[in-house]
Amino acid sequence: MDFIIDKQSLDELNLTGKFRQGSVYQLFNRVRTRGGEQLLDVLFKKPLIEPGAINERTAVFRFFREARLDFPFDTQQVSIMREYIDAGNQQGMLATLGAVLTRKLLSVLTHDDRFKLLIQGLQATIMTMKRCYAFAETLSASAGPFRERALEITRILAHPQLRELLEVDIYHAMSIRETARFDHLVRNRLNPELQEMLRFISECDVNMAVAEVANLRGFTFARALPAVANMLDAKDLRHPCLEAAVGNDLRLEAGSNVVFLTGANMAGKSTWMKSIGIGMYLAHIGFPVAAAEMTFSVREGIFSSINVADNISLGYSHFYAEVVRVKDAADATATGRHLLLMFDELFKGTNVKDAYDGTLAVTEAFAEYRNCLFIVSTHIIEVGEALKGYSNIQFTYMPTVMEGMMPKYTYKLEKGITEDRQGMMIIRNEGILELIRSRRQENTHIK
Repeated sequence: MDFIIDKQSLDELNLTGKFRQGSVYQLFNRVRTRGGEQLLDVLFKKPLIEPGAINERTAVFRFFREARLDFPFDTQQVSIMREYIDAGNQQGMLATLGAVLTRKLLSVLTHDDRFKLLIQGLQATIMTMKRCYAFAETLSASAGPFRERALEITRILAHPQLRELLEVDIYHAMSIRETARFDHLVRNRLNPELQEMLRFISECDVNMAVAEVANLRGFTFARALPAVANMLDAKDLRHPCLEAAVGNDLRLEAGSNVVFLTGANMAGKSTWMKSIGIGMYLAHIGFPVAAAEMTFSVREGIFSSINVADNISLGYSHFYAEVVRVKDAADATATGRHLLLMFDELFKGTNVKDAYDGTLAVTEAFAEYRNCLFIVSTHIIEVGEALKGYSNIQFTYMPTVMEGMMPKYTYKLEKGITEDRQGMMIIRNEGILELIRSRRQENTHIK
């Protein structure tokens, strides 16, 4: 069974996208090689749902974070090697010798570059092999979780013919016959073994990039539990992409699996919900999370409704788009999957009375699903009073602190339901009413 998350949730949490400003992917994209970037893409798109697999991956990342290793490879040589061995062929030794000889002659007679590129590819391969063997030996000597993988690579490079390549002095001119024999080994006979070595280099690249981010940002690694535990316990959880982000604690469990979040606009409700969703997603790919510590039971998917927009092409109003989104969430929940569901300011596209009734009804309905974790935010605080009879709903809010006539936001979560009602005060502070009146007087005077 695969982890489910749709495009809207991915976009709302800004998880993926190499060129998307402020994306979580962009935060971790410190890889140095093309293979590393390809592997990073795969990891980001394939969250795990087995606790053992998640904890094994986090153990590897933790090992690299603590080891603080330097990337030992020349990225340009790795790139040249990849292009060289990817152009493998199925020729026999005699055909390879003929092709190399032809390229050599053409390079002398017509200044053809193909023989030069062949030599450069072979040299880059040999040098990368040397560095990989030395690095794999270093990792093999440790007792870390990456030791078996490193031993696998040292065994591959211990192949007699690859060992012969490791002994080659790349600065010493090779004969045509030697060049052809090594070219045949690298691009034909032992090509699968060298492709595996490149995969190892890509893995090291990603492991070091992720470890670097964890160290620079002070991130930690979450511990995964089976889905039936149905809990999320995080300390100082914060948004990973915001500098000086404010962290908060969160605990959800079977008997308290619903968070009803209130607070004024701009108090930080949406950012807090995004922090939770991002943290849960990163935990499922085994990446470090922006928290002091975190333990979670695996989810089978994440479903969010934070920035729902109208859909003109389908004729959807904003309100109807919200309704469709809630229906999709209900369908996903009804499957019995263990999900994390987050709804920010439900039904803000309709009148206050309908928004109240809808928010109350939807929260009551989702609260019945004890196998899911559910977070709903609203500034219609009266809904909270109507929900106080539910034992599995916990009430939290983002406070507003008044400094004179100006509201300030702490972004620190507190228990209970907010009593903040500063909307009209903000409107007055901005001078909106006076502006409207003055414009009306100007228009009256002109007439």
